[in-house]
Amino acid sequence: MEDLPALQEVFRRSSLSNLSDRDSLLAQPEALEFAPTVLAGGRVRVATDGRGEAIGFTTTAVDDRPLELVDLFVDPDWTRRGVGRALLGDVVGFARTMRIGRVEVTGNPDSYAFYAAVGFVRDRNVVTDFGPAGRLHLDVEP
Repeated sequence: MEDLPALQEVFRRSSLSNLSDRDSLLAQPEALEFAPTVLAGGRVRVATDGRGEAIGFTTTAVDDRPLELVDLFVDPDWTRRGVGRALLGDVVGFARTMRIGRVEVTGNPDSYAFYAAVGFVRDRNVVTDFGPAGRLHLDVEP
């Protein structure tokens, strides 16, 4: 995929922008590597700026029901401008098209406010390689 280097940069910059995760990520540099195999495993949508540069992306696992939002990353220079909301709107639209009634995601604590603002509900806590996280869902109306 020709966008891979740009997506890798968005992934790295976005990941390191969460101060609560930064030290853990820097201690495990392999966690900051966005592998090309991730893109081959599901649906990828890229948000671009007016010049066509990647500023955010989502990946979803299309084989799953409910639809699993695997990645949602926005370049830190573009946060709070509606990019994440637009990307998520695309995910919801895809779920509707596929007649999938729920989108689920594992989100770190820094993401809870965003997900709540777009309608996700937190179900339970889970343990990840980087500590506790929440499992959240969004019911999608047909």
